[in-house]
Amino acid sequence: MSNEIDNLKWLGGAVVRGRTIGDVWQFEINEVTSQARVYKQALHEFFRTQMPLRPKWGEFEVDVQIHLNPNFPQIDVDNVAKAVLDGIKSHVFVDDSQIMRLLVEKLPSESEKLFIEVRKR
Repeated sequence: MSNEIDNLKWLGGAVVRGRTIGDVWQFEINEVTSQARVYKQALHEFFRTQMPLRPKWGEFEVDVQIHLNPNFPQIDVDNVAKAVLDGIKSHVFVDDSQIMRLLVEKLPSESEKLFIEVRKR
């Protein structure tokens, strides 16, 4: 990422923050859990209070990075992906059937967080 993109302002607070860069939406969730409802609730509250969006039609690509400390209990990437998609559905895009590419990966990190990037094709 260029320094110009790195310097763009984030909206949100301690748990969820997000920003829009043209047809790219980026989100960080500073909590990792195996409880899917936590992501859905946090994202819905973020969109309601910090970044109200009108969902768009078309094709999308979604990347989800799960940053985990090696000592963190193992979690299933498919459960995280479903919860994230449910949380951003009806805000960024209308339905998750619009997702043409989905990449979910776990990355080693000192602290736990999710990084989500949604791109319109």
